[in-house]
Amino acid sequence: MSPPSSYPDDLLDRIRGEYLALPGLRLTPPQARRLWGLDEQQCTELLNRLVEAGFLDATADGRYARRSEAFPSLPRARPAKAEFADTLSQITRLQPASRRA
Repeated sequence: MSPPSSYPDDLLDRIRGEYLALPGLRLTPPQARRLWGLDEQQCTELLNRLVEAGFLDATADGRYARRSEAFPSLPRARPAKAEFADTLSQITRLQPASRRA
């Protein structure tokens, strides 16, 4: 666990607010520094605190995004549609030719 930060909570609230107000926001550290007027050390510490708090995650390309948006879940599988046969003749017709022999 990291030592308490000297940064005011309102700065963390501002950063959280930006991420909440702009869904899909993904910033590199240099972009975050410019946006919030921070130096490199400040930016690194604040981003790390938000990662430790579970609010942000760092993506593989080095961007910071909200945890819920950093690694979107895979699309849900959809059930396949299947044809159902009512009679024996339909069963034979629906089977692939390789299985009819």
